[in-house]
Amino acid sequence: MNNFSTGFLVFMSQKDTLQEKHFFMTPGLVKKVLVAILVLSAILRVGWISRGDTINDEVYYGFRAVGLMDFNAASEQTTPLEWWDPTPPAWVGFSFHDHPPLVFVVQHFFIKVFGENNFALRLPSALFGIASVYLVFLLGTIIYSPLVGLVSAGVLSVTLNHVYISRVGMQESYVIFFILLASYLFLRAVRQKRSFVSTGIVVGLAFLTKYNSLILILIFGTYLLFFHRVYLKDRKLWLSAAVAVLIFSPVIIYNLMLYRAVGHFDFQLSYIFGQSPKEWPVAPGKEIGTLLVRAHDFLPRIIGSNSWLFLVVSAVSLLFLRNAFIAISLVWFLVLLAVIGPSFRFLTILSPFLALSTGALFGKFLERRKYVILLLIPIATFEIFYTVNNQIAYYPVGPSPWFSSKVRYENYNWGNNELAEFFKKEFTGKIPALTFPMKYKFLEDTQESFMKSDKKKGTMFYPALVVTDVNFDRGAKLWVLDRLQIYHGWPIIDLSTYFSFLEKNGSDYYSRVGFKNYYFITSSNIIPDPMFFGLVKGLEPLSIVNPRGEEAFTVYRKLSR
Repeated sequence: MNNFSTGFLVFMSQKDTLQEKHFFMTPGLVKKVLVAILVLSAILRVGWISRGDTINDEVYYGFRAVGLMDFNAASEQTTPLEWWDPTPPAWVGFSFHDHPPLVFVVQHFFIKVFGENNFALRLPSALFGIASVYLVFLLGTIIYSPLVGLVSAGVLSVTLNHVYISRVGMQESYVIFFILLASYLFLRAVRQKRSFVSTGIVVGLAFLTKYNSLILILIFGTYLLFFHRVYLKDRKLWLSAAVAVLIFSPVIIYNLMLYRAVGHFDFQLSYIFGQSPKEWPVAPGKEIGTLLVRAHDFLPRIIGSNSWLFLVVSAVSLLFLRNAFIAISLVWFLVLLAVIGPSFRFLTILSPFLALSTGALFGKFLERRKYVILLLIPIATFEIFYTVNNQIAYYPVGPSPWFSSKVRYENYNWGNNELAEFFKKEFTGKIPALTFPMKYKFLEDTQESFMKSDKKKGTMFYPALVVTDVNFDRGAKLWVLDRLQIYHGWPIIDLSTYFSFLEKNGSDYYSRVGFKNYYFITSSNIIPDPMFFGLVKGLEPLSIVNPRGEEAFTVYRKLSR
């Protein structure tokens, strides 16, 4: 290694062992400020968390988490449960066909406790988000000082990008938490010469959360290779790696058995390894374009998911960054984004490390000039406004990107929540008197189990049929209506199916089998089928409006007396 390279590595690692002292930062004050930051982060993440429709990938996790059932009602992406119905192999329950199982398991627990609603679906993300703010404080403290830890945590607590991902039921909030916790335990083990076993446990849990977490291997490996090469021969390090593999082993077994049975790995790994499974002729979410396209999309999307002020301050802080671990992490995250594409949700992985970089910049000035806090106050105030405007307010005000952000469309208020609330009120305390047969035995078994539980709560058998003529977002339909049908047995069909049954079975088919209460739904963004108007002629329309007061759906009820 030449003199320049040696000097650069020394320069980059200087801050790794620095623990600065500040005459005005007493332990008591640090604790009080930290509590205030965590309270603020909790308000921004948990407050009004049910707002915003479930229209993104959170639906495809939450729907399956309801019954821990690997089925999404997607004909273009079937699952092993469907392939081997009615007797799937036991190992099929070790993972899911497209992701490791931990997020589904956590969401399932919260849904069991709080019910099938947006709050239960999203609360774990919010809690992991709050915990991540605390972990950034710990990282900032161990890398720099308690002051830098506080500033970094304060930055992350209010920045839009991290608040957004903490308020939706997607995997990234979990991933960020485990990456930060693993990083803290790893750095503590290196500096204090502690065991790496706890790091291995957390890394294993990170792997069980999402495959993107495998980037930790590259981050930790690069850091050790450049600065602590002696640990690469430490048996304790490799023991921790074995622990991580052991925790991750259910997913490994799942993929090995899947390959043995059908010749390919799960949905994500088959894509990574260039396999072309006949079961998955299309790969939703993989339309990310060439490397040049991804590079071109990076800047517009990072602007669309962060405030311009946070990006400017972060960019300036990177010019003064002197910490190897943060720099290595950011470089590997950028490589990861180049591979998987810079979607809004994936870009959130950068936020904690940009917050650490920003915290280091302001901490450096604060240690000498306390009045710099006067600069932090307006920055924090704007960030809070920007975050509230784009995540808590039903609809943002002001021009984009100066006051509003495109990330609001990730959980926009279209009116699907209001439709879900309508049917919740209609069906509360009621049990479907009639159900349609399910295609698969595992669906029948799941539905029977849920209906048995519903009968303990319900007091009235209700012979209802729901007919839709709606231009539905697929994710919204899965959560709002398909969940009611597949898990709870409520008969819900589209308009064409309604008429095909009549054509096959006679014009009095529905009344003959016992249906007495009908709900006909159409959406405001389509011109209803003329045959739909024939069904609802003479029925009084009931408008389902979004929070802006605009009609999103119209429901016509025909109820027995």
